[in-house]
Amino acid sequence: MTVAMVTTAVRQTPTIDEPVYVGTAEIYRREHSLRFNPEHPPLGKLVIAAGTAFADARLEPGFDGNQTELGRRLLYESGNDPGRLMLLARLPVIALTLLFGVVVFAFARDLTGAVGGLAALTLYTFSPDVIAHGSLATLDVPAAGFLLTAVWLLWRARRRPLLCLPLAGAALGAAVATKMSMLAAVPVLLPLAALSVVVHHSSGRSRGDPGSADDPAASEGSRLLRLPRAAARLFGPALLAVSIVALAGIAVVWASYLAVDPRLRWTAPTSVPDAHRLRGQLVGLLPFPEPFRDGMLIQFAFEDAGWEGFLFGRHYSGSLWYYLPAALLVKTPLGALALWAAGAVALVAVPRLRPAAPYVLLPAAVLLLAAMSGDRDLGVRYAVFLPMLLAVAAAGAVAVAGRAGATALRMPARWRRTPGVTVAALLLFAAVSSLRTFPYYLPYANEAFGGPSNTHRHLHDSNVDWGQDLGRLADRLRERYPGERVWLVYKGSGVPSHYGIEASDPRKVPPSRVRGLLVVSNSAIAKAEGGLAALVESSRPIEQVGHSITVFRR
Repeated sequence: MTVAMVTTAVRQTPTIDEPVYVGTAEIYRREHSLRFNPEHPPLGKLVIAAGTAFADARLEPGFDGNQTELGRRLLYESGNDPGRLMLLARLPVIALTLLFGVVVFAFARDLTGAVGGLAALTLYTFSPDVIAHGSLATLDVPAAGFLLTAVWLLWRARRRPLLCLPLAGAALGAAVATKMSMLAAVPVLLPLAALSVVVHHSSGRSRGDPGSADDPAASEGSRLLRLPRAAARLFGPALLAVSIVALAGIAVVWASYLAVDPRLRWTAPTSVPDAHRLRGQLVGLLPFPEPFRDGMLIQFAFEDAGWEGFLFGRHYSGSLWYYLPAALLVKTPLGALALWAAGAVALVAVPRLRPAAPYVLLPAAVLLLAAMSGDRDLGVRYAVFLPMLLAVAAAGAVAVAGRAGATALRMPARWRRTPGVTVAALLLFAAVSSLRTFPYYLPYANEAFGGPSNTHRHLHDSNVDWGQDLGRLADRLRERYPGERVWLVYKGSGVPSHYGIEASDPRKVPPSRVRGLLVVSNSAIAKAEGGLAALVESSRPIEQVGHSITVFRR
């Protein structure tokens, strides 16, 4: 996984979102100002700044453009090396992604043992989506990984609440301080904190109290009489657990803002919408800094902006409620899909695994439903928490497939090796499918949908073409088409001329003048209308660059 992510980080040019985060990270570090990128909390960009601090990048102080212009100024207009700067920005995210793999292993091992832990780690390690977005200076994987860590610590709090509850709260706060969308998990994780303490106290009483529900001398009537008293005794510890997790999380969110600017100087930008509607009033009740609350209002405005999507060849306006599940079917290895499903069933159906189901499956389901309700059908990166949490769930399939599980299911002796062989084959299938796409992880699609060379037929944007292959395109044009006229429609944040690409925009001249090479980003093709659509249809495709850019001959 390290090799895959570092290789990807070295070879890919900046994606659409990265320059904004990297530029904001530099402003945080140099000027201690929160004025850029307020729609996302600071923690993820502070992680990125831990890498850019070693770049010794040049940037004039007091830049007053917008955040997109800031990223371009830092990378391409200040005399910096964008390749080196982007690599240093991506390395801290890569390190975090690897550490989250340790959490996946530890969580799954806690549930099912070392073999289940290794199986979960295998799925995580070879997940194309985790590799793709874990190798970018973006916020999706850090936010999802912090959330995963919080869930694992809540599970461990069933045995060691004093140690694990504050740490779980800090991890939950880190997730929210990275992406505001992680707030959707708070109503799930706080009850799980209470559940962990209730389980801890109940298990302690069952071991040492002769009047507990496990005491065979206790009558059914006396147990029923004790239930209200037991509930009253547990209410206090449960409330304390919820308070500890909530306060620790709030403290981390505040700390992330204070780390940027200890004085919290803030002037609300003009892009903050009116907060008098019910949604704005609810945001105003959040116990977070004013920049966080204004950032949430900006996010709500983004949701209402009117986005376009592309799914299975259909270009549409707005959003489809089933977009994310459908995109996940395309973007997840088939072996992983099978193990996710088998693991989820095992967590619900097998009695000894059932206590883990609320911890693993409930946050995944709630976050997925929240992501599905959004209006931006732009990629499975909005659900990158699923490969993490469901890798842990897949360990349940390994537990059932073991000899003890097969015996418990009363399988005939001659069949008892079959589940284990099947799980091993599915793990191998997932790993091989991932290896075959190296080093093109962003445009990955599984074999049922034709592999990465066909992803652009089904999906667009960060699922396949996020502007990452501009450098590869420059190399291809130099090697195969030297001296030819190039017409370019590029969707991304890179600057073509910086990489030696001299090209014109075919949309600004009559179609009859567009002759030679027509190079179009696949996301632009997916949404092409009018003149660009006519140009694409009347041109002959000759090759793909990185599965994200199509080269046509005219």
